[in-house]
Formats: sequence, structure tokens, C-alpha cells
Amino acid sequence: MAAVKRPLYISVGGAVTPAGLNARQTISAIRANLSAFQEVPLSEPFPTTQIVARIPAKAGLRRNDGVWLAGMGARALKEAMLDDKATPDQTAVLLALPESFRDHPAYEDVERGRLLNAIFERCGLRFNAGSRVFDGGAAASAGLLDYAGDMLESGSVAQVLLGGVDSLVNETDIARLMRANRLKSESNAQGAVPGEGAVFVRLTRAPGSGPAAMICGAGLAQEIDSVLSERQSQGRAMVASLLAAFSGSGPKEPDIEFLLSNGNGERYSGLEQLVGRSRFYRTHREIFPTAYPAMTVGDIGAASAALVLMLAADSFISGYAPGRVAACELASEGGNRSAIALTSLRQR
Repeated sequence: MAAVKRPLYISVGGAVTPAGLNARQTISAIRANLSAFQEVPLSEPFPTTQIVARIPAKAGLRRNDGVWLAGMGARALKEAMLDDKATPDQTAVLLALPESFRDHPAYEDVERGRLLNAIFERCGLRFNAGSRVFDGGAAASAGLLDYAGDMLESGSVAQVLLGGVDSLVNETDIARLMRANRLKSESNAQGAVPGEGAVFVRLTRAPGSGPAAMICGAGLAQEIDSVLSERQSQGRAMVASLLAAFSGSGPKEPDIEFLLSNGNGERYSGLEQLVGRSRFYRTHREIFPTAYPAMTVGDIGAASAALVLMLAADSFISGYAPGRVAACELASEGGNRSAIALTSLRQR
């Protein structure tokens, strides 16, 4: 399914991740290939340890999982509004939350439908009534691009902040992933590293006065053989998403010069990419630069799409991108797959 009827302009918003307490720190750490991984003890089974990517914070900020998610979301959202000409009432917030099948422990403290309001209350700002939360994980973000475009086109908002907040550094998710042997450990080199964070990117109808990055295509599909199934994915949904993202009047597959992905290093993810990419990227490339932010911040779940988009946009705007066309591959644990095509409007 194609998900973009009109171009959208994208820029850096706000972030808090294990690699940095703001967007600039996070992006710099990823560019420098730093790692925020650490080994922490688990209460069950004791005395097991687990490699995670955890945001450094005072204990009082982690009173419970609900307060923690709301706090992360508010910090990143306030940063996204700094030095911004658009007022909160002219700003719609589209927020991806932890996928509902996970039964995230945060929802024991703050109802899922109340989490966005809890974030707004902590910000002390009143945002546009078009703001909403959505399910489906990181990849579902692509499905909201048309909704964002419609709001911007109608003039009901001046900007949209697209983002996510999540934490896999909790006993529920760690126990679930451990039972499935999906965590990185001494006995499993191809495992995921649980991470956490909140990230927002800014979407507008027109570029700013300086260099700009543009979303010119997107695709969204459902992978039947998700990591939760008993079968290995053949990458069919990701290939379908990429075909849709690069099927319009914009760039085509031969034009893609680098790739960004929220792949988390898990064996399932690696095999899906190995099989699927060979079916879409048919142009010969001596080098194909690829960025995996999870190598620095771990798997930050629903927030990982905004982080991938932020890194891509910043690379164009700041001038360190290895080319003018990028493909963003996004995968959700529950099976959603999406691809987003970005181009640089920077003058060389």
C-alpha cells in the first residue's frame, strides 16, 4: 500500500535515548559508532545478567513504567518545540506506543488512552486536537504520513510531530524475549539488545529557508511470517513496501545511494534482510552505506522509526549523507513493514 499522496518536508525534532539526552547528542553518538550497551543484573532468574541500553536517570524518574514513558515522551516533545515558530495549538502530535500485544507494564500505571495526555500534562502545553496515538509499532508510522499531509494541506496545523516512545528495558519484555531465546547473550550473538527512548521528527508542508530533506514516497505492508510466528520471513512485505515507496514519480531503485534500518541485530531480522534485499536492490553497487541506529541505542521499539527518519534527515540537512537519495526500512515486531523514500534538497 502506498502511503504518501504529496511530498512532506522533514527535519530534526527531539530525542532522549541511551546515547544522549537530546537529539544532537544522540545523532552524534550514532555517527561516532558509540555504544550505550551495558550489563545489568536481573531479579529473575537470579543472578542472571542481561545486556541492555538504558537511559541514565535518577531512581525517582522511574517510579513506575507509566511515569517513565510519560517522562521520556515529554522531554523529547519539549525539545522538539524549542525555537519553533509554530505554537502548540498549531502542532499535531502523532505518537507510536508499545504494540498492544506486548501488554507493556506501563499500562498498569497509565491507561493506554491516557498516555498522550499524560505527556502533554508533563509538558505543560496544549497541542492540536488532531493529535493521536497509534498501534502497530515503528513501521506503522508510514501509514500516518497521509493523515499528516492532509492536516498540513488543510491548514488546520502548521506542523506535525511524528514520533514514538517505548522501553523494552522492563521485566515483562525481557522475560518474554528471554523465553524465545531472542536476547543477545554469551550463548546468542545474534540477539536483540533491549533499549528505550522517545524520538520526534518534524513534518511540514514546505521546506525551511536552509537545506531540507523531503519524504517523497512510502509503502506499508503486513508480514505474515513475523518474528512471533513459527516461520522465517522471506521478506515479502518489506519488498512490497519498498516497491510502493519507489514506484511514484520520484527516485527509483537505481537512485538509492544509502540505506537506514531499525534492524536490531536479531537472527530473524538478519535473515529477512538477507533474503528480501536481494529481491529489491538489483542495481550493482560497489559500496552500499547502511546505518543501524540500534547498534548504538539498542532496540527502542515504537520509537525506532522516528530515530531512523531523524538520522536520515539530519544527514541531508547537515551535509554528511553519502548521497542524495535514501531508503528507510522499518519493521515492527508484530509484522508491520514499511519503507520510506527520502531525498535531499540541499544545493551542492
